[in-house]
Amino acid sequence: MTDNVELNVWSSSKSEASTRPPSLNGTFVNDIDIVTFTLPPEEAPAIVSATTDVERYYPAKKDAGFWLIIVSLGVTSWLAAIDLTSVSTALPTITDDLNGGSDFVWVGSAFTLASTAILPLSGNIATIFGRQWAVLSFIFLFAVGSAVTASAQNMTAMIAGRTVQGLGGGGILSLTEIIVADLVPLRERGVFQGILGCVWAFASAIGPPIGGALAQAGQWRWLFYMNLPLCAIAWGLTFWFLKLKRPEGSLRSKLARIDWIGNIIIIIATTLVIVALVQGGIQHPWKSHQILVPLIIGLVLIGVFLVYEFYWCIGENMVPFDILSNRTTLSGYGGVFMHGIASMILIYYLPVYFQGALLASPLKSSIDIFPAAFTIAPISIVAGVSVAVTNHYVAQNVIAWMFTMIGYGLMTTITTDSSTAAWVGYQVVVSLGIGVLYPLTTFPVLAPLPISKNAHALAFFIFMRTFSQTFGVTIGATVLQNELVRNLPAAFSALFPAGVNIAYAAIPQIPTLSQPLQDEVRVAFASSLSTLWKVAIAMGGLGLVSTFFMKQIHLHVVTDDQWGREQREQREQLEQTAVVDVRKITPPQSPAM
Repeated sequence: MTDNVELNVWSSSKSEASTRPPSLNGTFVNDIDIVTFTLPPEEAPAIVSATTDVERYYPAKKDAGFWLIIVSLGVTSWLAAIDLTSVSTALPTITDDLNGGSDFVWVGSAFTLASTAILPLSGNIATIFGRQWAVLSFIFLFAVGSAVTASAQNMTAMIAGRTVQGLGGGGILSLTEIIVADLVPLRERGVFQGILGCVWAFASAIGPPIGGALAQAGQWRWLFYMNLPLCAIAWGLTFWFLKLKRPEGSLRSKLARIDWIGNIIIIIATTLVIVALVQGGIQHPWKSHQILVPLIIGLVLIGVFLVYEFYWCIGENMVPFDILSNRTTLSGYGGVFMHGIASMILIYYLPVYFQGALLASPLKSSIDIFPAAFTIAPISIVAGVSVAVTNHYVAQNVIAWMFTMIGYGLMTTITTDSSTAAWVGYQVVVSLGIGVLYPLTTFPVLAPLPISKNAHALAFFIFMRTFSQTFGVTIGATVLQNELVRNLPAAFSALFPAGVNIAYAAIPQIPTLSQPLQDEVRVAFASSLSTLWKVAIAMGGLGLVSTFFMKQIHLHVVTDDQWGREQREQREQLEQTAVVDVRKITPPQSPAM
């Protein structure tokens, strides 16, 4: 819609013009008695400098249907989070029951690999086939994977089920972000991202204790069986209440729009990189050709994928060029990549400190990270509210990275003798930064882009987050392995053959060691983790550098008319409120003097 519209508004001074109803893009074309404004094209970025009256005309309507959609998204987020986090503490029992041996690593990695590979395609599917049927399909995949995994009688079936679960889980993560973007303008979105982030954090906090308790009772299969009724609830809520607009066209024409070549390239690339990262330092040395060849080829193919998307794509682009051609958007992607690494170092390796240095049991170590989990959840909501209130996001990103660096700096000082107050307080400081960044890294990505690019931008955003989390786990494992080899007493480290992950192999043995060997091993763990916390400081520093390239851009106050539930009603409200006389008119002549 690009027609010029003139308003029957009269003013005798420039100051009065500032009180007139502005155009949809918040600016007046001129300041004469007849005020002409132009409705921006659908693809125009929302880059304006000040809050306008139109924003007050566009409050997002939140009826019962809206909140039921949020509930359904919360249930799907809960599914993905609790499944991802509960399996880790039950993994030794699962491996033992299924005689998994060295295949145990693929119980978690198969999920990560599949969920990462599906992410770019998920945005493509959501745009071509519509949001509702896309998310229903991913919930169905997750349920099928859960059923296969719960009934698995061997590791092959377990890994196959986890792969299908990963396909569903990755799509769920992506579609959750995309649907929130369809329903809520960017200006208000941080609050709802915070709410869903709170669900994720709470599920992540209780997942490990649930997994440990069920494994201890010999009932680990219920970790996956309990997903089935939740999937049914989420599927039903989504089917009945997620009534977004659907794209037109036949099935054949929609299939023709999918970027099949791009999908093949990114799936192969992702598979090669993640396989190398999972096996590196454990099944093969990092310098071996078994690791370097797939890692290098995979990274090169990711570059090939981006070039293909920009210049030669056949079908609908999964990563359109304009998504990565803006420095603020790029800074957001850089920030989320560093955040994925920094957050996984905390979540994955803080329990290693509790078990290796403080001799906590697996179940108790999962409880000891509650201060982090229950800090991240509420602070993510506060961060989202701050954006909605201030219309700013750069300052919060800068402050969050500073908290992350300071918190990790404090954690480098914890030892085997540190007090409970110390390790609780320090992880809270880190978690303040990590929690703020969970919702805040999306704003620099989306603010410069037209709202019609939300699906593709968010799918690539979740891809970057998931991909970086794999890097975070791998970086942590490599640093910890190398430091333990250097710091552990030679008599103890000699017990473990080359290629074994020393941290997880050594921890069960530590409580049985005699003194002074036990204390020497505990000190080695604390010292090795101190080095890892220093690496996390560096990741935080790189995240802080990413904010130097951010511009403070005015946030969108509307949703995409192609997908939103209420955009048409809002546009009609604007026309009724702002347009006094929507027609070509001539201003009244001033009386002759």
